[in-house]
Amino acid sequence: MKVANTWKDYELIASSNGQKLERWKDIYLLRPDPQAIWDQGDLFEKYRSLIHAVYYRSNKGGGHWENLKKVPGEWQINYRNLTFNIKQMGFKHTGLFPEQAINWDFMMDKIKKEKRKIKVLNLFAYTGGATVACLSAGASVTHVDSSRGMVEWCKENVKASGYEKAEVRYLVDDVVKFVKREIRRGNHYDAIIMDPPSYGRGTNKEVWNIEKDLNNLVNLCTEILSDEPLFFLINSYTTGLSSTVLENILTLTVNKKKQGKITCGEIGLKGTKDNLTLPCGIYGRWESIDEV
Repeated sequence: MKVANTWKDYELIASSNGQKLERWKDIYLLRPDPQAIWDQGDLFEKYRSLIHAVYYRSNKGGGHWENLKKVPGEWQINYRNLTFNIKQMGFKHTGLFPEQAINWDFMMDKIKKEKRKIKVLNLFAYTGGATVACLSAGASVTHVDSSRGMVEWCKENVKASGYEKAEVRYLVDDVVKFVKREIRRGNHYDAIIMDPPSYGRGTNKEVWNIEKDLNNLVNLCTEILSDEPLFFLINSYTTGLSSTVLENILTLTVNKKKQGKITCGEIGLKGTKDNLTLPCGIYGRWESIDEV
C-alpha cells in the first residue's frame, strides 16, 4: 500500500468503530469510514475537546453535520505548492481526498521530467485535485465532470493555487460522450486520468455503472492517446473492486497501444496517534518506460 505521509495541513489522527478523526489545517472533523471496523474505543469520547464537527449518518440514507465549535463556511489547506478550498458537504465529504496526494506526486514528477508540453485529460474530475497538480507541473489540462458545481469548485482551486492563467479547459459533460466526440475530432492527449464512480448519471441522465462501463471507456480512451503517451491513471473507491481488475483492464487496452509499465495497489493514510493504516482506495497505473 502507498501511504500519503507528507501532508502538513492534513492529518489522520485515529480510526475506530467506523469513524475517523482528521485535522484539516486547524479544523478537526469526525467522519464515518466503512473500512475502520476495528475497535480501539470511542473516538468522540476520547477526543471530544478537539472536535469541531461530527457527521452523523441517517438510517434513511444521507446524514448531517453537527458543529460543536465554530466552523468556517470554507477554508483552505495546502499541499506542496497546491491550495485547496475545503467545506462541509452532504454525505460527509469535504471536497478533497487527501490520500490522492500519492497520485498527485506521481503525476507532477512525470510531467516535470518531460521536455515537451504535456496535454492531460482529467475525467470524472471532481473538484480538480489532479487538475491543479498537473497544471502546477506545467501541463495543459482538459477537466471534465458532469456536475457544474464540481467544475466551479475546481476553478476556485485553480485560482487559489495561482494557476488561473494556465492552459486549462473546463467542461460540464458526460464523460463517455465527450471521449467519443474527441475521437471524431481527432484530438489526442499525452496523459489521461479518471476517477470513475461506482454508479452515476451524466449531464442528460446517462447511466454509468463501473462494472459494465469501465472497460469500454478505457478502450475508447486508447483512441485519443497520443503517439507518445506519458501515463494513464485510474482511481477507484468502489467497494469490493480489486486493484488487479484495473491492472488487467490496462493490460488489455492501453498496453496494447504502447508497451509500458503497469502497477496497481491500494492507497491509504496512517493515523498519527494510533499508527494504524486506513485503506482509502485503489489505483491502476500505466506509465511510459524511459528508453535507455
